Amino acid sequence: MNTMHPFYQPGGTEPLHGPEPLHSPSRSPDHQDFPAFFNDNSGEPPMDPDPDVSVPTSKGYVYEYHPKLNGLPCDSEGNFLPLNTPPSPPAPPSSDDFTPFEHRAQFEMADFLFHECQMSAGKIDRLMHILAAYNAGQGDPPFTNHKEVYSVIDNIQHGEVPWQSFLVSYNGPVPETGDIPPWMTEEFEVWYRDPEKILENQLKNPDFNNEIDYTAKQMFDAETGQQVYRDFMSGNFAWNDLDEVAKDENTHGSMLCHVISGSDKTTVSVATGQNNFYPFYTSIGSIHNNEYADDDKFRTFCRQLFHTSIAHIFRTLHAGMTTPQIKLCANGHYRRVIYSLGHYIANYPEQVLLACVVNNWCPKCTAHWKNLDGTPNTVLRCPEHTEQLKKVFNHLGLWNEYGVVGDVEPFTLFFPCANIHHLISPDLLHQVIKGTFKDHLVEWVNEYITLIHGASPVPPFPGLRRFKEGRNFKQWTGDDSKALMKVYLPAIHGHVPDQTVRALSHFLEFCYLARRDVLDESALVEMEKALDNFHRDRIVFETELVHSGRTESLFSLPWQHSLNHYIPSIREFGSPNGLCTSIMESKHIKAVKEPWRRSSHFNALGQMLLTNQRNDKLAAARVDFATRGMLKAPLFQSGLWVNGFEGAADQDTEETAPKQQDENGPMDGPRVLGEVKLAKKPVSGYPKTLHALAIHIGQPELPRLVQQYIYGMEHPECEDPSLVNPSHYPAAPNCVCVYPSARAIFFAPSDQSGVGGMHWERIRSDSNIVGFNGLHAARVHLFFTFKYKGEDIPCAFVHWFSPIGNAPCETTGMWVVEPDKDHNNGQRIMGVIHIDSIFHCAHLIPVFGDAFIPKKDKVNFSNSLDLFRAFYVNKYADHHAQEIAF
Repeated sequence: MNTMHPFYQPGGTEPLHGPEPLHSPSRSPDHQDFPAFFNDNSGEPPMDPDPDVSVPTSKGYVYEYHPKLNGLPCDSEGNFLPLNTPPSPPAPPSSDDFTPFEHRAQFEMADFLFHECQMSAGKIDRLMHILAAYNAGQGDPPFTNHKEVYSVIDNIQHGEVPWQSFLVSYNGPVPETGDIPPWMTEEFEVWYRDPEKILENQLKNPDFNNEIDYTAKQMFDAETGQQVYRDFMSGNFAWNDLDEVAKDENTHGSMLCHVISGSDKTTVSVATGQNNFYPFYTSIGSIHNNEYADDDKFRTFCRQLFHTSIAHIFRTLHAGMTTPQIKLCANGHYRRVIYSLGHYIANYPEQVLLACVVNNWCPKCTAHWKNLDGTPNTVLRCPEHTEQLKKVFNHLGLWNEYGVVGDVEPFTLFFPCANIHHLISPDLLHQVIKGTFKDHLVEWVNEYITLIHGASPVPPFPGLRRFKEGRNFKQWTGDDSKALMKVYLPAIHGHVPDQTVRALSHFLEFCYLARRDVLDESALVEMEKALDNFHRDRIVFETELVHSGRTESLFSLPWQHSLNHYIPSIREFGSPNGLCTSIMESKHIKAVKEPWRRSSHFNALGQMLLTNQRNDKLAAARVDFATRGMLKAPLFQSGLWVNGFEGAADQDTEETAPKQQDENGPMDGPRVLGEVKLAKKPVSGYPKTLHALAIHIGQPELPRLVQQYIYGMEHPECEDPSLVNPSHYPAAPNCVCVYPSARAIFFAPSDQSGVGGMHWERIRSDSNIVGFNGLHAARVHLFFTFKYKGEDIPCAFVHWFSPIGNAPCETTGMWVVEPDKDHNNGQRIMGVIHIDSIFHCAHLIPVFGDAFIPKKDKVNFSNSLDLFRAFYVNKYADHHAQEIAF
């Protein structure tokens, strides 16, 4: 896609040095005791925004911060500091103290062996023996054996939070006759680390400096005034929670630290014992046995065991939920911190366990499980409502009529102002991507048709997985399902009723909106519209599948019903993107699966915990060493210093590590709306002169098109240089360099597509038109540079595509384009553009029609752009495309 190169003229940005609240807290009579802290905005702000650059948006945001619990800095005794008081400087750290390691090389070796390579004890011993033999007479190896490696790591003092355990056993009635089930007499061991100490370490971690909100905030679009929802502290829940705590004047000026929790059972083996683990994760919200499975009493015991364990783990936070605790923060200041339970991340089985509701019921509302989307007079669940129900119904009535598990108490009852039903957050991975899309919609479509090669001949795109076959979607991962989402609509269009395609289109629209990082009220209105349209059109599945012999209702499904709670949850907790169970699934690998593989598999839990502890210590040590500037110099130079050689060091060289050259992914650096850069090195084997290059690639018009492009640069007032007599064109440059690829860099994923740009791009675009109307699609055939007036001009040689019609396809919601061709000779219409006019990668998917495509030896992803007559502009290729190709 091509558009005028974005150029920012900020109309408002997130402030770097403290915002001006919409309603000045200094006017609040509740704060007469703290006048110095509220009379201007030049001091330290209640929150620390990103430090590098302002958020690049052409309209910006207006911020309002909570006026009472606003995270004021204090000293170590809890006394508030005068305005603009800088944090007390820490004791000057040593720049060469790698304790408990002798030097950096020994630390890097330990980290490499234990954390990065996960080398076994036997292999560590062998490596040290080899190094000892290799350096015989010249020095000792970094470590004697694996025991020394482990011992040194265990002596790291940074981030030390030791593991603790407690035992839980059944204390209810036992059978008077017959055998007593073993679980009634067993003791169950729960291992944990003190959550208060973990949160304390997170709060003071210098890596989180400028990434912590010290108070709740409300964001408003500077142009429309609409409220905007981004991270947790921008949601209404955080603000309302602060209002509740602020009723106690002793809390004013404190920081409210919400505890974000999550849990998800995981299995590490199916062939050996002790294969189920139940990791429980927690973080601060301010940072951006089958034998007894059919025993009802055992299931009840397991439920209460779960809640009792969490309540016991969190007990150290209880005092800090009512009385401020003095804690050191990442920016060096102390603050008075109050803890509060924030939202809980879990998939559906965990959600019903948390909410103490029956399977297939909704954990957030009282909708009946047989008609989740159509039950009249439903209300949101809350502890008060449940208590009233318990006064009226017995356990069986609670179970059947309201889906309440009446003999289990949720852990939140032990903590102030906590409603577990309200705290359960949306789960994009299991509810939307795996649940509604893969397990429901795809399965229903597969019942209607058999897909044969339907998703195979799709052109390649960064981040898009290749589908070797177009069917058999069983056992797919979340990433597989996300990849299928990107290409599914064109694959089924023409093979199922249009209403089916529309239902999928509306669902995908809802899904991609929900996955944005920033959502304003307009986006929530769009989400509501998409959800309503999906509910309207999904009836086609029930209509068609009933005819195929299915009689049960399709739509009373907890995963689909949960979509109704997304919009209110976004207003409460901010964008769900990033805060869902995908976080825990990724943590399972490091916290459970890899430590399991490294264990002996016999009584493995203790071994796994020790592995986690050592990894945490190494990570904390790396943060400390980096904060002290001890990892800046290249490792080889630090090795020279260790051995007494002082080579010239580049003190500005940051620590670097080899990185895999992926097609796409996140990157660090200043934020820009869009930027394209050519590969670092030209490709060999191409001619170096323009005319010879034209002959080599079979495009004799290339020199003239380059001349035409240069003319457009020199005459920006010219609307269409192709209409100018070629005799007026400047001479074509002689030398050219061909490059293999270009890299698109853009702010991800949710800023608007911006306006303004470089003058020579006016030929093919109109940046004042929103969406795809202001863009054009082009296929790049060649990246090259030439010199013009002593400057290298990076360009692309492209084949243009034009839209079919003036609006997107009514069924799929995607624009359809066709290749531009000369009406006289049928040749493709080519052009030369500056790479700055490339705004985003365009993913074109063929319009397959209603016939199945030929075998893959005739049509595949590499030639589909040459064989089909029309193509969808895939707005579901990624989040960026979804926001600009509408």
